Amino acid sequence: MKLMTCPLNGARNISEFTYGGEVTAMPDPATCTDAEWADYVFNKRNPAGVTLEWWLHNASGYWFIAERHTVTDEILRTFDPGELFRQRVEFHAPAAKENPA
Repeated sequence: MKLMTCPLNGARNISEFTYGGEVTAMPDPATCTDAEWADYVFNKRNPAGVTLEWWLHNASGYWFIAERHTVTDEILRTFDPGELFRQRVEFHAPAAKENPA
């Protein structure tokens, strides 16, 4: 059985987690182009070697970051996102456009 250590809940069976993608720099949603945003959302580097990844502990809903070697599948460490990110990014829906009658 493979275990992953959740920073909040401790060691758990890997089946309790969902992979969330690579940790990458997010472009400013207010100023980036549609192409830049699509590149951020859909295109991944998928490097061979050590990378930072988002993981979700399904039972608690807790998102955290894992440092994992993609060739050996070794999880080197897991940690709270607060170690990398100092502020939360809030997204707001654009104002609805009125349809002329």
